[in-house]
Amino acid sequence: MRRALSLIALLTCAVAPAMAQVADLRSKTEFRVCADPAAVPMSSRDETGFENRIARLFGEKLGLPVVYTWFPQGPGFIRKTLRAGICDVVIGYAQGDELVQNTNHYYTSAYGIVTRKDSPLAPVDMLEDPALKDHPIGVVAGTPPATNLARAGLAKDMRGWDLFVDRRVEDPVGDMLAQVKSGELAAAVIWGPLAGPLVKQDPDLQFTPLLKETTGPRMFYRITMGVRPGEDVWKRQLNSLIRRHQDEIDAILRDAGVPLLDDYGKALRE
Repeated sequence: MRRALSLIALLTCAVAPAMAQVADLRSKTEFRVCADPAAVPMSSRDETGFENRIARLFGEKLGLPVVYTWFPQGPGFIRKTLRAGICDVVIGYAQGDELVQNTNHYYTSAYGIVTRKDSPLAPVDMLEDPALKDHPIGVVAGTPPATNLARAGLAKDMRGWDLFVDRRVEDPVGDMLAQVKSGELAAAVIWGPLAGPLVKQDPDLQFTPLLKETTGPRMFYRITMGVRPGEDVWKRQLNSLIRRHQDEIDAILRDAGVPLLDDYGKALRE
C-alpha cells in the first residue's frame, strides 16, 4: 500500500509541472484569438465577422485588448495556432472535436438548403424530397449533407466544392450562392452560419434549415469555443462569460443572420 501511494505521489509530481506549463501559455494581458482571416461572414481580417464581434465583447468584459493570430482554417490550423501557444481561444468550434478542449456551447445551428425565393424548389425542407431529383445541387465535399444527398440517390446531381481551401483566394460558399442566384444551380446545401448571414443580404435567396432529416449524419451542431486541453481554469472563465452574456451573444448572432436552433436541432429559436 505504501509503495502504491509513493508511486501515485511520483506520478502526481510528474504531471503537475506539465499541467502548469499548459496553463502558463495563456496571456494575462491580451485576449488572444486564433482566427481565419477570410472566413466571411464568421471572421475576417477587418474584424467585421460575427465571431470578431463576439471576441470584441469578451475582450471588453475581460478588460483586455483583442489580439489576433490569423491563419487559414484547414489542416494544421489548431497545431500552428492554439497548440503552438501563440493564441488562446478559437471563438467558433464544433462540440466534441478532440483537437481542442471545448467550452460550453453558445449556440446551435444547422445545415440548410439555399434556393431562389421564386424557385419551384423553395418549399423543399428535406434532402429526401423527390423534387430535388435531376436538379444540380451545390455542396461542399466531405460535409454531412454530401453523405445524405448521396444516400437519397442524388449523387449524380451533386456539384462539389472542396472542404479545405484558403478562403483568401477561393470562395466556395460565395460561388455556390452566386450560381443559385443565376440559376446555374437549382439549390445549394450549406452550413447555416456561413449561408444565413449572406442570404440575409440578398432579397432573391432564401435559407431553409434541415430540421427533418431522419437518416445519415446529423445536420445540426453545437458550437463552442476551443481552448488547449488542460486549461481548465481558462475554460471555466470562458464558460462563465458565456453564461452571463448569452443574451448579448444571441443578439450578435441574430443581427448577423445566423439561424439559431434549440439544443436538439429540432426547431428554430424565436
